[in-house]
Amino acid sequence: MSLDYTHPRLDRPSSKRKLDDYGPTDDESDLVSVRMRKDNDPIPAGEEKDQNTVSTKVLSNKVKEFLSEITSDNNSKLIAEVPTAGHLQVFSTSCAPAALVMLYMSPYKGNKERGDESIRRFVSWGLNALPKCLRFLCVPIVLEFCKLMNRGGSSRRDPLYCFCRSSLASMMDCVRVMNGSKHNVCGDSSKALISFQDVHLFVIELMARLCNDLEASVTSPASPGPSSSDVSDLTAFLVPLCTAIVEHRGSMGSIPLPMREGDYKLSCYATEIKSLHVVFDALVGSLEQSLEKLEECLAVKEKGEGEHLPLGCAHYLTILKDMNSLSSLYCGAQDKFGRILKRRKVAVCHLIIKYATRSNDQRWLLKRKGVMDFECRRHFAMMMLPEAKEDYEEIHEMLIDRSQILAESFEYFSQAGPETLRAGLFMEFKNEEATGPGVLREWFCLVCQAIFNPQNALFLACPNDRRRFFPNPASKVDPLHLKYFKFCGRVIALALMHKVQVGIVFDRVFFLQLAGKNVSLEDIHDADPCLYSSCKKILEMDAEMVDSDALGLTFVLDVEELGSRRIVELCPGGKNIVVNSRNREAYVKYLIEHRFVISITEQVACFAQGFSDILCDSKLQKCFFESLELEDLDWMLHGSENAISVEDWKAHTEYRGYKETDPQILWFWKIVGQMSADQRKVLLFFWTSVKYLPVEGFSGLASPLFIHKASESYNRLPSSHTCFYQLCFAPYPSMAVMEDRLRIITQEHVGSSFGTW
Repeated sequence: MSLDYTHPRLDRPSSKRKLDDYGPTDDESDLVSVRMRKDNDPIPAGEEKDQNTVSTKVLSNKVKEFLSEITSDNNSKLIAEVPTAGHLQVFSTSCAPAALVMLYMSPYKGNKERGDESIRRFVSWGLNALPKCLRFLCVPIVLEFCKLMNRGGSSRRDPLYCFCRSSLASMMDCVRVMNGSKHNVCGDSSKALISFQDVHLFVIELMARLCNDLEASVTSPASPGPSSSDVSDLTAFLVPLCTAIVEHRGSMGSIPLPMREGDYKLSCYATEIKSLHVVFDALVGSLEQSLEKLEECLAVKEKGEGEHLPLGCAHYLTILKDMNSLSSLYCGAQDKFGRILKRRKVAVCHLIIKYATRSNDQRWLLKRKGVMDFECRRHFAMMMLPEAKEDYEEIHEMLIDRSQILAESFEYFSQAGPETLRAGLFMEFKNEEATGPGVLREWFCLVCQAIFNPQNALFLACPNDRRRFFPNPASKVDPLHLKYFKFCGRVIALALMHKVQVGIVFDRVFFLQLAGKNVSLEDIHDADPCLYSSCKKILEMDAEMVDSDALGLTFVLDVEELGSRRIVELCPGGKNIVVNSRNREAYVKYLIEHRFVISITEQVACFAQGFSDILCDSKLQKCFFESLELEDLDWMLHGSENAISVEDWKAHTEYRGYKETDPQILWFWKIVGQMSADQRKVLLFFWTSVKYLPVEGFSGLASPLFIHKASESYNRLPSSHTCFYQLCFAPYPSMAVMEDRLRIITQEHVGSSFGTW
């Protein structure tokens, strides 16, 4: 282990003393000269074997004084680097670490306790008292503690060893792993250098432990399974190790298996790389057994037989992520690992939904999207959005006129920052009493209908599917169109965040560009069926016919904008390039690119910017759409396309004041069963402000629905508290009276604005 003391900050002019000036002080000399009783020393008369001697007490106190001196000697807002390096160099070269470990290894209880206390104090000081920019100075000493304890025969499950190893793992962000390549010379000089072999040993040790713990959890239900510290330590050591291997391999790429003789000679770490793969294979095998066991437990639990899930399964997803990283190093390992994930798809999906969180980076799953089902992909995407809050601290209030919903909503959003919008929205319509989440759900639906209304020239509906939209190339008719696209991106992201289905979906050409993917001929089928058909004919036409110039085409496009027509060249000199059998594929490609990419580039970019404003991290915008299939986004934005099921509705309804067997409840469901599909939609909207059900139906709503017994006269119409999914009606005296009241509120022009807080 070595430290790079040539860090530029060590030579800054403000440093008045050189590193050599920091020799041992009196206290430091005392620290390393304190004599510890050897195990075979005679014990003075009257002293018990397990009693601390004066010398070990002095040693413990000297460690305290030593650490206190480093801090007080650099009594400033930021501990100075040169003095700290000097002190720690003296500590290391004076064999103080070895002395402390020797004390810890003593068979005498007092000595062992003093050694444990002193080592923990030093390591904790390095982690907590030193600024992060200087933490690398402690790395060699903490590593030495680990190596000395291993060399001294300490168990790798020894608490102090595990503490030191975990502390070293938490310092790995200030470490460079020596990889035998030029990167060791030109790396970041503010980091400690640690050998490839040292990191490799930690990784092998941890993978072997996890392998044993996983196997134990399969055979013994009482086994605790993998520990959180082992899992987090493995991640901390494995990331820089994999980086070092990739840098060391350079242009040689992934490692073939079995390793060829030539590869063995080329790599100075061939032995370590081979042993790493052996342990990787074993751990992946144990992991598959654990996933299989998890699936068995899930199947039993689903039957309601109360099977407990394996202890420690909360850590499986992190281990899978680490093994995915390791698999990328070896030829064929990724495919093998991918097959295991597919075989255990049920368990993997459960782990993602149950344990993947916003705080952990799970982007590795993007390349494993085929392993995930819709529920899993939706959960993965939703983690990139903030969680919608119900108790708002800084709520953004909007008072909107229904007749000016688009213009006024746009104005409110223009004045609000992303943080304010993410914090919460409080919506109220002018001259209406209703407020709360129910009104917010209604606003989302109404404002989206306005945004995507073709009359507003922002979006075009697909001829083959009027639910689908893509940006209108002629949207520039409105000088504010780009700001409106940014506004639209924010609205759609917030609707997803609040889990409101708004009844619109994106066309594939729009979705693909948001995901950063190319648009092909097959992708334009819905957006422009005429152009799609024409391009297909050009590509399938007999070559001789195309070469005879029967089509009379050149590389130009006739564009109509704002009532005028103009000719656009698809490539430089396009008007002079005749389409023939050799260049027709290029012609079709240019045609699609101009029609569906170039002409709406600004609109897509502004929508993406608005969408990214709401995400937890604005850099995740493409990742969000890339994680989904188009059909997934359809279900998230539009919701279920199935007719409302009365049985499902009834199964998710509870009663307050009524019993399920009361005549009013029996009449109610009989009347609902006789309603038309449109009447049911209006009733549901009146009841909940939900215009479109989630794809799961009523089970996908935030809570059950409620029917509340009202104490008012039966002459009154039903009312609703949409925020709580609550419908209230009096105990009507007959089914005919109830039917009349329900008929009134299920008229399209009446069945809104009845909700109250």
